[in-house]
Amino acid sequence: MKHAKLSTVDNTLLRPIVNSSTDLSLSSSLQNYINSAHPTHGQKIHTHILKTGFVPNVNISIKLLILYIKSCNLFYARKVFDKMPKRTLSAYNYMISGYIKHGPTEKSFDLVRELCLSNEKPDAYTFSMILKGSTNAKFCIAREVQAQIVKSDVRADDVLYTALVDSYVKSQRVEYARRVFDLMLERNVICATSMITGYMNQGLPKDAEEVFGKTFEKDVIVYNAMIEGYSKSIETAKKAIQIYIDMQRVDFKPTISTFASIIGACSLLSAFEVGQQVQGQLIKTVFFMDVKIGSALIDMYSKCGRTDDARQVFDKMPHRNVFSWTSMIDGYGKNGCPNESLTLFTKMITERHILPNYVTFLGALSACTHAGLVTKGKEIFKSMCRDFSMRPQMEHYACMVDLLGRAGNLNEAFEFVMKMPEKPNSDVWAALLSSCRLHGDVELAKVAASELFKVSEDSRPGAYVALSNTLADAGRWDSVSRLRELMKVRGICKGTGLTWIGTDAGLEAFHSGQSF
Repeated sequence: MKHAKLSTVDNTLLRPIVNSSTDLSLSSSLQNYINSAHPTHGQKIHTHILKTGFVPNVNISIKLLILYIKSCNLFYARKVFDKMPKRTLSAYNYMISGYIKHGPTEKSFDLVRELCLSNEKPDAYTFSMILKGSTNAKFCIAREVQAQIVKSDVRADDVLYTALVDSYVKSQRVEYARRVFDLMLERNVICATSMITGYMNQGLPKDAEEVFGKTFEKDVIVYNAMIEGYSKSIETAKKAIQIYIDMQRVDFKPTISTFASIIGACSLLSAFEVGQQVQGQLIKTVFFMDVKIGSALIDMYSKCGRTDDARQVFDKMPHRNVFSWTSMIDGYGKNGCPNESLTLFTKMITERHILPNYVTFLGALSACTHAGLVTKGKEIFKSMCRDFSMRPQMEHYACMVDLLGRAGNLNEAFEFVMKMPEKPNSDVWAALLSSCRLHGDVELAKVAASELFKVSEDSRPGAYVALSNTLADAGRWDSVSRLRELMKVRGICKGTGLTWIGTDAGLEAFHSGQSF
């Protein structure tokens, strides 16, 4: 950290302070600088205090401490703190907050340990600060802090309980968060929101619903937590739409976060009609021009197979970033419009000079795969490292294997896998296996399946099915029977698909094999 030089100010402002040397005038003058837009100017007072040999009392020392913290000068703040005649709890709390705000955060933890061993004892505010600091620094000390709270006999308030719950949730220890939450006499909406987020992130929507139902004073943020949580899974996305409707019935206006989540839910469900209604609401708000919302709408329309609607949104966006371009490129590629996808990819780089990201390259490679453009795909893959210094990820390798394999270049695809700088993952072998089935290459399919089972024996039932179908297509029924017996022994079963379909009664879920 750079040590700021003491600023110069008009000495006439300081004469009465130094001449009188009274605690009251020093305290008043320091407070004026603390409250001013330029607290650094007050550092000159400290210089004059040192020159006159005046020994500041605890109150003035704390004022100096606050002054330096407001000036973002932790070096001199710590010097003042270390030379205090008596380090009070207030002084510790100010110094701890300074380290949490400006860093290094680790020093705030050291001060708390020192405080616990001193004659002073931490209070609820101390522990609340340190919990926030540990969360921001991605440390998890919630259990240690809670133990120290009990040991120090600190009376916890809502602020401390909220900090504890938030810290546990962000460290994915939702069961501990719930224990603290249940201790609260009055459960505030902030804590409820943290608990809902924690449960949703752990895939426990029923528990989130319980907390939501028991939260009497709901606000838009707690509704947003439910909508966002529901919108992450196709099994619960329909509930996101219902909550979205419910919140407006009680006169809560959707925020930009609400719209982003509900558009995501529509994408998962391919709920085109609902998405259109959401867009109709968006047009009446200031959020419609937001690049995040525009990108989400493009993605939603693309996943509903409405590339023309997606392109209309794209063309009307006043500002586009890499995510907007990527959504449109990917949308074209996945909807059988590879040429449009690649044209947009080229335009983005050569005309708009926007640097593609990893997902952009995936979209372009996928477009090449669907169009069978092997040479173009190879060139795009090579350009990642050559032109953009981007190291291909496993998804890009899998996409290249799919590109080569679908085109019938199975040997080249296998050689490509063998030359990979990293060990191929299940996606890479699954792509090769899929191509082997497409072209009836039983021997290579066995190799791909064998490697896939080594990497991911139980989590890819589709691999067993793909190999079984490849063997069946080749008339190798004995091998099919042996493979199916192996699946039974290993407890592997083919899962049923789930699709959401719009009916007169609304959105309905159908499993494969189920009739209307």
